[in-house]
Amino acid sequence: MQLVRQHCATLFILSLASLSLLGCKSVTTNDTVDYKSAGAVRGPNLSYPPDLITAQADRRYIVQDGSATMSEYNAAVKKSVQTRKNVMTGIPGMRIARDGERRWLVVEKPAPELYPQIKDFWQENGFLLVIDSPSTGIMETDWAENRAKIAQDFIRSTIGGALDSLYDTGERDKYKTRLEVSKPGETEIYITQRGALEVCTTDSTGACISTIWTARPNDPELEAAFLARLMERLGMTQEMAKAQVAVPLGPKTPKAKLVQEGVNTAHIEMAAGFDRAWRDTGLALDRSNFTVEDRNRANGVYYVRYVNPKDLGDTKGFFSNLFSSKDDSSLKAKKYLVVVKSTGDNSSSIYVQNADGKPENSAAGLQLLTLLTEQMAR
Repeated sequence: MQLVRQHCATLFILSLASLSLLGCKSVTTNDTVDYKSAGAVRGPNLSYPPDLITAQADRRYIVQDGSATMSEYNAAVKKSVQTRKNVMTGIPGMRIARDGERRWLVVEKPAPELYPQIKDFWQENGFLLVIDSPSTGIMETDWAENRAKIAQDFIRSTIGGALDSLYDTGERDKYKTRLEVSKPGETEIYITQRGALEVCTTDSTGACISTIWTARPNDPELEAAFLARLMERLGMTQEMAKAQVAVPLGPKTPKAKLVQEGVNTAHIEMAAGFDRAWRDTGLALDRSNFTVEDRNRANGVYYVRYVNPKDLGDTKGFFSNLFSSKDDSSLKAKKYLVVVKSTGDNSSSIYVQNADGKPENSAAGLQLLTLLTEQMAR
């Protein structure tokens, strides 16, 4: 547990400090993002938030064996470093696009040419991919810890990495990347972040008896940081990339409204044309507990899987559920179609259908539309 680890670390480093005559010098870092020493890089890490079960999916969406070994990771990083030596000097027309509080990257290159470079980018930044689908232009990282959030005091800076495992932020992040072909020869790149936080459960006296993982609000600044890093990876200077990302976002405006027609019959209405409705729906799906398996922009359809957190049961039994060999069919995600329809130049509607393409007029369908509406309102 996070609090136990921190307490043990404190006792241990104090005992070491008492044997040292080193001076007290504060050490800080200018980088606020560092996943290089995340648990996924060191090896198997059981400190995962409770909704992190990767639902059963088509094997083409999962990295080999559903995980990666240290040797595979090191080989991938070595290859990407070699590739980076020949990185392009810049892509004409690469820019940050904005719509209200949304940012995304537009690159004048075909998606198939960009996909391997973006995959290398995530591996260079210390992540393993749990979804790697060139055919759909979707990739998703494993959960990892941002070690830059751990204070670099003089004891840690002096003793070095020997004590790294004793320090834990109690936070995990994962990122989704989606490539959209907006027009021939041009690709839109979306990066979305999800966070989890380890918190205490207390007894009647207020004492911490255990910890559980809970959802942490989305952090747009982390998304912006990785957009800037990706622009550098594709050849833009650091100064230019940071300047583009730093341009203020537009004002927040109401985007979506849930319209309930019956007990479990509803849809979402948006005061926006199809392009914006399609984009906002995709971002809402990426930031929720949905997995986009495929999409058809021409027909306005996202093919998604969804695991209801209620189906995971008691979070204390999460690890046994995840690592045991017992049947996990009850935890399989259900498939849905999220359909975006244009109803005018500045209006659109969003519906949820079941896997057969019929209206999902159930409590589950209403719940999914509610989740999407909440994400779009942020």
